[in-house]
Amino acid sequence: MKDYDVRDIGLAPSGHEKIEWVRHNMPLLNGLEEEFRKTLPFSGIKISLSIHMEAKTAYLCLVLAAGGAELCATGSNILSTQDDVAAALADSGVHVYAYHGATEEEYRRHIEMCLEHKPNIVIDDGGDLVGMLHGSRRDLAEEVWGGCEETTTGIIRLKAMERDGVLKFPMIAVNDADCKHLFDNRYGTGQSVWDSIMRNTNLIVAGKTAVVVGYGWCSRGIAMRADALGARVIVTEIDPVKAIEARMDGYDVMPMRDAAEKGDFFITATGCCKTITVEHMLKMKDGTILANAGHFNCEIDMAELEEKAAEKKESRHNIMGYKLANGRWVHVIGEGRLANIAAADGHPAEIMDLSFAVQAMSAMYIKEHHNELPNGVVDVSAEIDDVIARRKLAAWGTEIDELTEEQKKYLNSWEI
Repeated sequence: MKDYDVRDIGLAPSGHEKIEWVRHNMPLLNGLEEEFRKTLPFSGIKISLSIHMEAKTAYLCLVLAAGGAELCATGSNILSTQDDVAAALADSGVHVYAYHGATEEEYRRHIEMCLEHKPNIVIDDGGDLVGMLHGSRRDLAEEVWGGCEETTTGIIRLKAMERDGVLKFPMIAVNDADCKHLFDNRYGTGQSVWDSIMRNTNLIVAGKTAVVVGYGWCSRGIAMRADALGARVIVTEIDPVKAIEARMDGYDVMPMRDAAEKGDFFITATGCCKTITVEHMLKMKDGTILANAGHFNCEIDMAELEEKAAEKKESRHNIMGYKLANGRWVHVIGEGRLANIAAADGHPAEIMDLSFAVQAMSAMYIKEHHNELPNGVVDVSAEIDDVIARRKLAAWGTEIDELTEEQKKYLNSWEI
């Protein structure tokens, strides 16, 4: 078996430069890399990782490898791999199986090749590694101690497996850590999704209407940034509590059947399928822009759109236009896949510094505690969140107050 499957097209030098750029903007990972080089906590341990193969992910791989891990990496989306980064990471000694524009069959082969290293720890983004370990390659699950999951979508899948009693090892819900979802999902997604929309469409946002599907942490960030850019924001929701929150945050709330005719931009971020269908699209304005910020390309019903479109053409780079039966066109960014990574550079480095610090420390937690953890979804410990938050503040040169002994006693007492 080859120890890499990347496109060797002479792009490694630019990939190295991208990795160095994020290295200079990720102080938490810098500190962990320095610690790991001294202590080698992953010496003799095999780690398989499936996360969007771009510069921030590559640096996480190098940090884990600095700790002694035998690391194997692949992407988590057929369009999000940057070939120059994958080549540079392979050039650095990491086993890499990923290239941009892989077919679905090639993508699954890369996942499988990554697992054939027989990992002790898996780091997943959307659940493809874990899914294969419980499906076609369950024979490779025996050596797995546990792993970490990066996304809301992946955790939804893991909780379903836990509910059905089939999950074979502990999986830490990295996405649910405070230092992940409060910042990555909200500020990271909010900025990077609109970065993708604006750079790919070259259209103004101010004065237009943005329909945000769902109001979880990712959607909150998308709505917040749309509002700041001058758009009117409409939120669609199925959860009455989140709908109240969206309303009190200043946004209109209505069903998709009503929002469909009002929006100029539609952005999905739910972890569910078919939140926008062709039936909705037939009500939309001519030239409407559709983008997905959820992990899989089923939130916008792309299968139905491909089947029922009267005509299809590339409108711009990364944008496909579809002519509907009523003669109107809708334009989809990045094939309905994660717009911010399939058609842009993903979250800012400083945001992923927090998220990937949680990943690295959670991998350490699996290494140290896997024998005592249940085969299910495990929360990130409050201690890991606290350590990462304090290190981030220190990197910014920001100090906070500390409780006095008197205050600690007061807060821990029931007596007035």
